[in-house]
Parts: sequence; structure tokens; C-alpha cells
Amino acid sequence: MRAVKLAACLSLFGYLLLVVPFATHLRNRPLQIRVGYVPEAAVIKYLTADQRYLVADWVIIKAVYYFGELLEKAKGPNLYASEPDYPGMFRILQTGLRVEPYNADAYYFAQAVYTWDVGRYAEVNNMLEYGMKYRTWDYQLCFFAGFNSAYFLHDYKTAAQYMKKAAEIAREQQFATLASRYFYEAGESDLAILFLETMKSSAKDEKEKKLYSYRLAAFKEARAIQNAVDAFRSRYGHLPDRLDQIVASGLLRSVPEDPYGGRFYVDANGRVQSTSKFSFAGAKASGNIRKDEE
Repeated sequence: MRAVKLAACLSLFGYLLLVVPFATHLRNRPLQIRVGYVPEAAVIKYLTADQRYLVADWVIIKAVYYFGELLEKAKGPNLYASEPDYPGMFRILQTGLRVEPYNADAYYFAQAVYTWDVGRYAEVNNMLEYGMKYRTWDYQLCFFAGFNSAYFLHDYKTAAQYMKKAAEIAREQQFATLASRYFYEAGESDLAILFLETMKSSAKDEKEKKLYSYRLAAFKEARAIQNAVDAFRSRYGHLPDRLDQIVASGLLRSVPEDPYGGRFYVDANGRVQSTSKFSFAGAKASGNIRKDEE
């Protein structure tokens, strides 16, 4: 009996000897790799049977919670505490949707995070297309795909088709107006502002609202500059060489700051752009970032 108790105590001691350092290691890992791993969708379906939808929801929440943790732990002007594990999060979202394709959070989260910040426009649209097969009543998936097609991919024909479908589902004339007017007549800044205002007002998650607020502020500044650039060209018959020329002309009070830390400029076609490409990742990659944003 003593031998059994001794063996049990030794086993427990050995377990604690291994588990405690391992748990400490996991807790102290950089946030970027904390998103972790989930099994393949087929494995989840096989092992969880009737509980697979509950497990799929947990899988998707895992990615969203991880991202939210980075937002909440950010300090200073930085939006994230550490560079998010974008590929890992995307794989988790895809896995969750293969198990539970009706989960709205995964589609909305992918649209909020993987367009400007990551540039995976076509992949997000593929995910949205997948969702449209199941969430046949959800006009927002069509709305998202339409915006991505027009603004990022410059595929206006496809964008109009998505917006037409959104109008048919929602029975809202605004989407038909988007298809006929904004994609063909309005400037890019106007299109982005309309989309971002719609998304910010409808977003339920505060983290998503924060992302949309940054982008909305940036595009409103870009539109203000664009209006001044157009007025300058109309008055003088040519584009300004620098934005401070517009300020000197009295058409712009001052050159606005890009909330992402980049620098606004006018391209050869007279369109206002930013070195940040309207994302923190873009600002850092370009090297044109304000010192207070580093």
C-alpha cells in the first residue's frame, strides 16, 4: 500500500514538475502566437457530432477574442499591443465556417479586419460568397462584397451585381443607388465614407467600431483635401505640386493629419492618397510615419 501511495505521489510530483513550467511558458508567450491551433473541420465534425455547431462558435470566438485582447492591451497611439497573427486567425475563421457556415460573426469580423489591414480582398470575397449560399437573407454579405469589388478590386461590373443582389434581399433603394451612382460617378473617398458610416452604425462589437472609426476619420480628412485639390485645379488650371500650396492659396486651412500616421499627397491623376494606405501596417511599411505613431 505504501508503495502505491509513493508511486502516486511521485507521479503527481512529476506531473506538476512538467505542467507548471509549461503553463508559465504558455502564459508568457508573445501575444502574436497565442491564437493557437484548432483541428481540421472534418475532425471537429466527426468528434463533436450534434455539438459541432457549439464547438464551431467557440472556434470563431477564439479568433475574435484573441484579436480583442491585442486591442485592449495596446498602449499609447498604437492600435494593437502586438502584430496580430493574421494568417492564424483567418485559418481559424475558415475552419469554424466549414463546420458552421451560418455564423455571422466570422463574416463580419473578416470584413472588418482583412481588407485594409491585410489586403486579402479576394479571399474575403470568396468567404462572403460561401456565406451567401447559406445566409440567403443576409444582404450585408452582398454589400461587403460589392464594396470590396469596387473600392479595392476596381471591378465595378461585379460590384454592381453584388449591390443589385443586396437591394433585392433588403428591398432598400440605397443599394441600387450605390450600384448606379457611387461606383461610377463618385470619388473613392465618398464611396469609402458611405460604406464606413454604414458599417460603424451597424457594428455591434466595440472593437469593430474602433476600427471603422479610425478609417472613417482618415477618409473624411482625405475628402476634405480632395475638395480643396479640385478647387485649386479649377482656379489655377493645374494640380498643386505640394499640399502646402493649397494652404497658401487659402483653399485649405491646414494639411490634415492621417490618423494612421501616414502622409497625404496628390497622385498624378489628381487623387488624394496616403502613404499609410489607410492602415497602420501600410504606414510602417512605407516608412512615412509620424514619430508619435512609432
